[in-house]
Amino acid sequence: MIEAHQLTKTFKDKKRGVITAVENVSFTCQPGRIYGLLGANGAGKTTTLRLLATLLKPTSGSATVAGHDVVRESQLVRANVGFLAASTALYGRLTAREMIAYFGRLNGMSDDAIRARIKTLADELGMHDFLDRRCDKFSTGMKQKTSIARTLIHDPAVMIFDEPTLGLDVMTARSIVRFVRDCRNRGKTVIYSTHVMSEVEKLCDTIGIIHNGALQAEGTLEQLQQRYGERDMEEVFVKAVGGEAEVNAA
Repeated sequence: MIEAHQLTKTFKDKKRGVITAVENVSFTCQPGRIYGLLGANGAGKTTTLRLLATLLKPTSGSATVAGHDVVRESQLVRANVGFLAASTALYGRLTAREMIAYFGRLNGMSDDAIRARIKTLADELGMHDFLDRRCDKFSTGMKQKTSIARTLIHDPAVMIFDEPTLGLDVMTARSIVRFVRDCRNRGKTVIYSTHVMSEVEKLCDTIGIIHNGALQAEGTLEQLQQRYGERDMEEVFVKAVGGEAEVNAA
């Protein structure tokens, strides 16, 4: 389970002074559920996820992941989390299999457990055709699948996906969306960050709309549609953040 309470993160900039990237964000995500964090670029999605994954420390507020505090028990949080960042990089000279196995060893897994887990992930993600090819020869979709596999090699209870389909072709994006849905069906706790409205509609049990670092609205798809009197998710989003001018400003 993930619980965020009044999470706030500020940064100091020499020219602009104090910048608030995330402000008083609170939400929960339970096992077997997908929490969708929906927002435009620069809205605060990635900063929020980095706080939960212990890559950043909150300026104020708190959060627990799998029962562990993200500041006081950061190592235990990391052991229970798989965090896929939008800018994940791979070692070009390694094959996909070697890349995934390397991260399995970093997580203290035995060789037998790594082999079994790689086979499972390759089955689920459709990776067998390129498992033993070097990463520097991969398409964008192959790289993303390898990144997902290395992130989830230790089978974490909590999965955090930051724009996982960004830049992918339709078929690869569909396979990743299907994989994320399967994670939920296996009882994982999933946070899914995106700006793609159709993915939110297909995947998310609860949707949090974030804008200018603050959570502007939260609820199921049906609840948000009723609240804003719109069936189209794009129209719901625009109304939730205050209109076209606010979206363009972001």
